[in-house]
Amino acid sequence: MKKPVRPGALSPGDTVGITAPASWGDRQRMEESARYLERLGLRVRMGETLVKRHGYLAGTDEERARELNGMFADPEIKAILCARGGYGTGRIADLLDYGLIRANPKVFWGYSDITFLHMAMLRYAELVTFHGPMLIDLEEEEPDPLTLQNYETLLNPSALRYTEEISPLHTLVEGEAAGQLVGGNLSLLVSTLGTPYEVGTKGRLLFIEEIDEEPYRVDRMLNQLRLAGKFSDAEGILICDFNNCEPNKRKQSLTLEQVFGDYIVPAGKPAMSGFKIGHCSPNIAVPIGIEARMSTSDKVLECIEPGVRG
Repeated sequence: MKKPVRPGALSPGDTVGITAPASWGDRQRMEESARYLERLGLRVRMGETLVKRHGYLAGTDEERARELNGMFADPEIKAILCARGGYGTGRIADLLDYGLIRANPKVFWGYSDITFLHMAMLRYAELVTFHGPMLIDLEEEEPDPLTLQNYETLLNPSALRYTEEISPLHTLVEGEAAGQLVGGNLSLLVSTLGTPYEVGTKGRLLFIEEIDEEPYRVDRMLNQLRLAGKFSDAEGILICDFNNCEPNKRKQSLTLEQVFGDYIVPAGKPAMSGFKIGHCSPNIAVPIGIEARMSTSDKVLECIEPGVRG
């Protein structure tokens, strides 16, 4: 397993490219959200996908892929932040130039549907990317201070260290484990199975999060990961935020805790839940592809590579 390339920190005055590789959003609201980045001393360049609409997509597949490739190729752009998720990144994975991306390592940041691109870039560009809040998260009237602090890590590298000072953590299976940190949105991780971009968990720590999926649908997706060997291959498992994943269609339901007990606990790998990572507030950013350690006794997830931003 190769060690991925870590992008460098930004400096005041550096340019951040904003792109929409999935669904489109409100351009005016995105520009207002981008002012927070400008207050950090960064320059912002809005991509053309911010004004394009192709059904539920922010432009055609070719337009979205061309813009993302172009931002990696542009030496003036030091980081690329996704405006929002939605749907569509899996459609452009085959159109990205991974050799170009590998030759021009820079911060790539987003979550939700962006999970597909995180998996693709880790595998084919060997790049550490960042699962973190996007511009759409800044549209809230009062974003959580911890969510805002994530963006400051663009300028101030720090080691990943998640403890109960951020949120209560609960042990599902006791133990300690280490490995490359991989994961993201559960639906998107499942959608990579059987493709060239399939999430690899062997020797790694896997984290999962989700939104608006009923327990029976979470059950189905966890079962698919189990049958694909993703839990048995993993060194450890992190259950992050499952926002609004409550019974709706099926009122008589297993609870999420029961579902996790059916799939995560039998895997026998160290496992914790309660991480505020994903479709939640605060939404804590984590680097994908870094070497990390988790411990249920210490209730910690931390980087074991000095100098990696969290």
